[in-house]
Amino acid sequence: MVIRVSEIPEDGRVIEGVEECRPFQDPQWTLEALRLFIARDKDDVLVRGRIRSRVPLTCSRCLEPFPMTVEADTDVRFTPRPLWRGEDFELSANDLEVDFYAENLLDLDRLIETETTLRLPMKPLCREDCRGLCPVCGGNRNQNPCACQVKLPDPRLQALRAHRHHPAGAAGRRRRFRS
Repeated sequence: MVIRVSEIPEDGRVIEGVEECRPFQDPQWTLEALRLFIARDKDDVLVRGRIRSRVPLTCSRCLEPFPMTVEADTDVRFTPRPLWRGEDFELSANDLEVDFYAENLLDLDRLIETETTLRLPMKPLCREDCRGLCPVCGGNRNQNPCACQVKLPDPRLQALRAHRHHPAGAAGRRRRFRS
C-alpha cells in the first residue's frame, strides 16, 4: 500500500485492517492485523501502530518447520529523501532512527515487511522446551526418545581443550610466539 504524503489529512489518517495491504514478498507470510496512525509534521511523516503477522520459521534446535505469530509495535519518522549530489555526507545518530520517503510517496508495505522482519528471533524455537536433534543419530528428540550414547571426547585432547580456554586467550598465545 502506497499513500501520497500530500493527501494525509491535517488530523492524520488511520489505517486499520489488512485488506488493502500486500506487504510480503514471500506468499507464506500473512498479515493478520494492522492498525496504523499516520500524521504529518511539516515535511515529515509519523507512523505509529501495531502489526501482527504469521510467519513460517524453522526451529533452530530440531529443524522442524512451525508458524510463529510476530507482533510489532512501530513508531517511525519518515523524512523526504535527501538529494544526493555525489559528495560524501555523514549520518548523525539521530539520522539512524529516521526512514525516508521519495517523490511524495510513502510505501507502507515496505514498512510492514521491515518491522515484521526485525522482530523475528535470531534463533527461533518451536517451543521453549525443544529437545533438538540427537548429536549421534540425528533423530528429533521431541518425536522419539533415542538411546544413543553420547561419545565422550578423546582424553588425549584434554590438554588442548584446557589451553584453548586459557584466560590469556589467543592474544596471549600470539604474544608468546613473537620474536
